[in-house]
Amino acid sequence: MGAPIGGSDDEPLAAINVVPLVDIILVVLIIFMVTAPMIIHPSINVNLPKAASGTSSQPSKLNLMITAAGVVSLNGKVATDDEITAYATKLVAQDPTVQAVISADKDTLHGKVVSVIDLVKNVGVKRFAIAVDQESKPSPPSH
Repeated sequence: MGAPIGGSDDEPLAAINVVPLVDIILVVLIIFMVTAPMIIHPSINVNLPKAASGTSSQPSKLNLMITAAGVVSLNGKVATDDEITAYATKLVAQDPTVQAVISADKDTLHGKVVSVIDLVKNVGVKRFAIAVDQESKPSPPSH
């Protein structure tokens, strides 16, 4: 809604033109939509083994991920054995019933998984969960 043509009115313009405001909001929305995928934190892809008997476990503050190459991540960040030990020690001091959730790629060597379990078990972690992808169970044949 603009000003009347002619300019004979001495009254102040009381209406606000909202079209430019809508244009600016749409441009900002498009900018957010384009940049949102870039803001998401990068993750490490691990091909978890499938198991039909897998159940969901409670969230944990001690999430260990092992890639097929044997790289260990602590809560999504690559970590050394010393960093994992220090973090696990701090968690056990806060909560002795802390649970370690281990997500190992299906091609990870068994010895690497055992060494990571041993690493946190030595500082007092007594509860473990192994992350798996839920395998769909085949439905029984109907008669």
